[in-house]
Amino acid sequence: MDKWLWAARFFKTRTLARRACDIGRIECNGQRAKAAREVRAGDLLLVKNEGGDFEVEVLALSEMRGPAAVAQTLYRETGASRELRLKLAQERKAAPHFEALREGRPSNATAAKSTGFGAGCEANPLYWRWKRG
Repeated sequence: MDKWLWAARFFKTRTLARRACDIGRIECNGQRAKAAREVRAGDLLLVKNEGGDFEVEVLALSEMRGPAAVAQTLYRETGASRELRLKLAQERKAAPHFEALREGRPSNATAAKSTGFGAGCEANPLYWRWKRG
């Protein structure tokens, strides 16, 4: 199972494919699949990975990882699975994007404002002590 998932390019490494089988992210014909399970043409697989949930029918077998074009000939994704993935992708695109909070070192202007050494800082007694030097 792990070799086929790797060859079909659902996972970048066989180790990741094996781990997905171990934690139950792969189902074969409605049953949880183990990494050592033999894959047969006609099997219906449910693959859950970072790219989404794929429901695919196995068309051909391969133990060698080839180009993506060849890997796509190993399986056929069901229509319902494809529609669901496209719908979820559209919802993600429509969701508002929030800018991550800026962390790390502040700029000179930000530091001056936060310490009181910006515009109008003459009221701060530390400014005059610093200014006299």
